[in-house]
Amino acid sequence: MTVVPITSPDLDAAEVSWFSALCSDDYQFLGLPDGDLRSSWAHCSEIVKTAEEQGFRNILCPSSYQVGQDTLSFVAGCAPITSKINMLAAVRCGEMQPIMLARTIATLDHMLEGRLTVNIISSDFPGETAASDYRYQRSREVVEILKQAWTQDEINYKGEVYNFEGLTTDPARPYQSGGPLLYFGGYSPAALELCGQHCDVYLMWPEKMEELRARMEAVHAVAERYNRTLDYGLRVHVIVRDTEAEAREYADYLVSRLDDEQGTAIRDRALDAKSLGVSHQAKNREIADDAGFIEPNLWTGIGRARSGCGAALVGSTDQVMSKLEAYQKMGIRAFILSGYPHIDEARHFGSRILPNMKTCSLPEAYGRVPASTPETPLGVGVRR
Repeated sequence: MTVVPITSPDLDAAEVSWFSALCSDDYQFLGLPDGDLRSSWAHCSEIVKTAEEQGFRNILCPSSYQVGQDTLSFVAGCAPITSKINMLAAVRCGEMQPIMLARTIATLDHMLEGRLTVNIISSDFPGETAASDYRYQRSREVVEILKQAWTQDEINYKGEVYNFEGLTTDPARPYQSGGPLLYFGGYSPAALELCGQHCDVYLMWPEKMEELRARMEAVHAVAERYNRTLDYGLRVHVIVRDTEAEAREYADYLVSRLDDEQGTAIRDRALDAKSLGVSHQAKNREIADDAGFIEPNLWTGIGRARSGCGAALVGSTDQVMSKLEAYQKMGIRAFILSGYPHIDEARHFGSRILPNMKTCSLPEAYGRVPASTPETPLGVGVRR
């Protein structure tokens, strides 16, 4: 029995995703910049190709104002070099005028032939400090406009931030029926309200299992008010080896050259550094044992030099498999994983864990992806 009702209760598979380090977030030694692991097109696209080769079903492409790749440009570049893996594009709502964003997403969805998913984010713009309620209102309006663009003939919208009237949706018609799935993470009441009303997959960062249950219950309570259910996802790092001792030894190696002052500087430069979710990751480190663990096989050492997701599953193949199975029983249907260095760790996970897991693409499980090119203006529809 899942913790709360979910959209895919009968799905006996999980969408297992990897992470492309677009935002200067790849290391051999955590917190120690390595010129060979910079967030260049060459390196980050190689992460994507490796993830696809290993059998990952999706890949998160984050967004942040740091040296690295622009998210949507990068996703476009990955379309012709991939054929199976989905792309989870992080979109900071309001950065692009919503109508043009709808067209951009529709273009990417056609380029990828339905392999696009979207991670809705609401953090501050570079150089901006905005009130949380305003940021989530802006995001709500962007999402509502996107949904009109993807499902209606016209866009007519009156909001506090945006107003549009009588705009044709022809340029914004996506490849997928109803548009790409919307993934969302956030802990504030305004975040839960937006997710519960409009999004498809609620993403959580690693915490104790009882805390994850509470997160799921909180957002489900909102979704229930709108007569909706959600699916749930977990964003977490991984270190998996043949034995627990080897995995813990590698965790120690990863932070063996970390200067805590440098780690703090890395955390503070992120656009989400002061968010409620990040504060919860910091609390995890405070309650951890001397080795950095808050429960069996969940290690918080990553958060010493990383904002956002700050913990890793650390253990043997059997231990990590057992942990993932326990999460699936709770109702988690999407895992967004990563490890350092990203290419090496994708291969460790791909060889030890993926052959033992039944995986899926959530857009396909939802029936969003058509069997052939759709009758849209960018597909095979009537040209007007």
